[in-house]
Amino acid sequence: MNVVAQKTVCIALVGNPNCGKTTILNQLANAHEAVGNYPRVTVTPREYRLVHRGRAIRLVDLPGIYSMSSKSPEERAGRDFIHLEKPDVVVNILDAGNLDRSLFLTTQLIEMDVPRVHVLNMADEARKKGISINLPELVSMLGGPVVEAVATTGEGLTEVLDLALALADGETEHRVAVGYDSHLEQAIATVEAIVANLHPAEMTARQCRWLAIKLLEGDEEMLTREGEHAELIAQVNVERETFYRRHGERCEHAMAGGRYGFIRGLLMEVRTVAATEAGGLELDDLFLHRFAGLPILMGLMWLMFEATFQFGGIPADWIKSGVDLLTGTLREVLPQSMVRDLVLDGVLAGVGGTIVFLPNVVILFFFLALFSETGYIARAAFLLDRVMHVFGLHGKALIPLVMGYGCNVPAIMATRTIESERSRIITALVTPFMCCSARLPLLMLFAGAFFTSQAGTVVFVMYVLSIATALGSSVLLSKTLLRSKSEPFVMELPPYRMPTLRAVLYHMWENATGFLQKVGSVILVGSIVIWFLQAFPRDIQYSQDYAASRGQAEAIADESERTATLDRLRMAESGEKLERSYLGRVGIAVSPLFAPLGFGWKDTVAILTGIVAKEAVVASYAVLYAESKESAGLQRAIAASMPPLQAFAFMVFVLLYLPCLSTIGALRREAGSWRWAGLSVIYSLGLAWGLALLIVRVGGLLI
Repeated sequence: MNVVAQKTVCIALVGNPNCGKTTILNQLANAHEAVGNYPRVTVTPREYRLVHRGRAIRLVDLPGIYSMSSKSPEERAGRDFIHLEKPDVVVNILDAGNLDRSLFLTTQLIEMDVPRVHVLNMADEARKKGISINLPELVSMLGGPVVEAVATTGEGLTEVLDLALALADGETEHRVAVGYDSHLEQAIATVEAIVANLHPAEMTARQCRWLAIKLLEGDEEMLTREGEHAELIAQVNVERETFYRRHGERCEHAMAGGRYGFIRGLLMEVRTVAATEAGGLELDDLFLHRFAGLPILMGLMWLMFEATFQFGGIPADWIKSGVDLLTGTLREVLPQSMVRDLVLDGVLAGVGGTIVFLPNVVILFFFLALFSETGYIARAAFLLDRVMHVFGLHGKALIPLVMGYGCNVPAIMATRTIESERSRIITALVTPFMCCSARLPLLMLFAGAFFTSQAGTVVFVMYVLSIATALGSSVLLSKTLLRSKSEPFVMELPPYRMPTLRAVLYHMWENATGFLQKVGSVILVGSIVIWFLQAFPRDIQYSQDYAASRGQAEAIADESERTATLDRLRMAESGEKLERSYLGRVGIAVSPLFAPLGFGWKDTVAILTGIVAKEAVVASYAVLYAESKESAGLQRAIAASMPPLQAFAFMVFVLLYLPCLSTIGALRREAGSWRWAGLSVIYSLGLAWGLALLIVRVGGLLI
């Protein structure tokens, strides 16, 4: 095997947000990244390995970016990888229907002098718009091969890899350059000469030119990196000030104008747009309507939660029947022992009590996938922009908040797409209030137990309350700890697209498997731990006394009296044994904190376990009531343990109180300080306790 064949080729995928980069990645690497019609949340390169034509390829997915500046974490991560890692080939993905915007990034890749394959993605949509591209002319003007592609079908992607390998093997692309005003070119040449002298063996002439351009643009990161070269920085400052005095314009603005001039000239040569007939009523006329838009959004949300409860009920009953059948079978087969109690009242009760809500989780993510794939999520962001400004946020914060419906951890990570540090921290702090899918089983359990006929509406109210709490908290933060003017919101509206069955099914599958993984790990371990804590210590003297009392009860002649006495004795023994257990002692010790809210020690135990993972709340109840045998069903047992008013207060408390441990860790990483994570813990706990108390007190006066 020759040397070239043995070499692993590094290919970097680069493109704007919403250009279809993730879909192309999924096709090329058989990956399963989430696809959405809004800017992605990747901020660090992700690597994938594949083989094409017998060649090993290291495919690196870079963040979706609009430029190679250092204004955001995404831009820094993408630029640093290309500049420092020097991939063999860059695959530049362009939106064929919106080249005016997409080519701005391409002009900077040209300046970086990297081998490029240009992919005109969504070519089918461009053709429908009457757009045709002169490919040979475009190849000549961009200095690299160009491929028309349709990511959703895989059209053209094999050719992309073929051309990338050819470039990596030394098939040179011809050089092109983005030209600037003569005065600007003179400043670039002056700085470029100094850079070349300082980095004689490290950089090519084209790379020296690129660094000179970045320095003249005032790129803070590049200025910091070259800060040790005083002569260079001094000359850069001289050139910048001289250009400004002569032309009344900053270098960075002049360079942006030069790039857009290059793009305009290029498109005049290569692009033809056929005249199209004006269409009728557009979807945006309805969904973004000034008065109807918000009611439509709220109606779609209500429909989502109502369907989640109603349609999920039938398969949930099937799963519950299966769990009950397995439990009954094992109860008959397994001999009486501690292992039998652990399996039945610990593992099956906890895991089975949680897994029955899998259909509800899947249906919820089916709707979220539809909203994302069609492009409606981006419309909702624009629709709520004006409303969110009132609360100290802008519309772009909607993306993390909506993602919070799935899991708060990636939702907090998604705040990286917000450029302003102030808005980013505020959004990260309020995102944990969004009702993640981990809370959904508890809401379903309590809504079904206490509000059967209105269960779907009650769950919808909880989700609306989570949004209202997040927005209200953002107002408080923006007026106190993080006071500043709100920033303008700029975000493109992607075209409406028909969601692909593969994307929707994968989105559902991904979240279903994530839920099952938690059930098989956190919930399983938690159920076992909870069972052991409620089963020990075992008081031998108490057991002997109970056995004696049971013997006396069994000696009662009257059958009905004997049965009633045994039932009372069994329930009293079960309750007293739980209170004497380690779990009961902990719950009783902490329960005074929640006594004003009307919560018992069992509710306190469920709250404490929910700090680790919110799904554990349901598992805790399942284990506790499986042991107590208070009722034939978990919902009936819980319904008998508290009145509806306390149940509603408990739902609100669990909705809003402490983030889980994973969320706290993510918040610390994204906010950059334990101070913000600690604030989130204290504030959320106090707010949840206060609202629950308000519900109990005010509700008690009204009912």
